[in-house]
Amino acid sequence: MQAINKAILNPLFFVSFIGSLLLLPVSTFLHYQQPISNRFIFLLIATIIYIIGSFGVTIFGNVPLNEMLARFNLQAASDEEIANQRTKFELPWNRLHTIRTIASVISLVMVLIACVKG
Repeated sequence: MQAINKAILNPLFFVSFIGSLLLLPVSTFLHYQQPISNRFIFLLIATIIYIIGSFGVTIFGNVPLNEMLARFNLQAASDEEIANQRTKFELPWNRLHTIRTIASVISLVMVLIACVKG
């Protein structure tokens, strides 16, 4: 996991992760009109879900866990210390990852519905 956490920090990841954070609200704003359209509502839902469920969970949940793991000296640790560290990391990280995965899929579905039904 330490190697994965280092590898994921690359330009392509940042463009997709931060790009969605910027472009979803812009797209939502650009579709605001009176009366409120279905496209705007779907984009607004997608934006809120992405900001809270994907970006927020990542920044306030997964990133602190990743930083905790990065500080752990795997080479100097005993088998018991490794097992304890895994217990502190694995279950919370997987729960948070599940939340952000579901949020990202729902957000994508809302954008697709906005494109098709809007």
